Amino acid sequence: MVATPIGNLEDITVRALRVLKEVDLIAAEDTRHSRILLSTYGIRTPLISLHEHNERERSALIVSKIENGMSVAYVSDAGTPCVSDPGYHLVAAVLENGIHVVPVPGPSAVAA
Repeated sequence: MVATPIGNLEDITVRALRVLKEVDLIAAEDTRHSRILLSTYGIRTPLISLHEHNERERSALIVSKIENGMSVAYVSDAGTPCVSDPGYHLVAAVLENGIHVVPVPGPSAVAA
């Protein structure tokens, strides 16, 4: 679960950029929106969509990919996945299958 900037793309963390470059696949709430962020930083990791309308079905596919050795990151349009964004069903499916979920936090708008 990788937090992305709310507003200014320069607010992304170095850790988030590293993770997005290193994973085998990125699941995104809106691939069109996420491509802008990824293009800005030259990240060419393959994308698939995972949004409120396909999350249950896509979660099973992502669990299968992880069980087959792939590393997968999930990003919502802006902010932290699962906080007013999709991601709950994905996290639940991953945890049900004994897979560890790693949160990658971003800058906090609340603290700012």
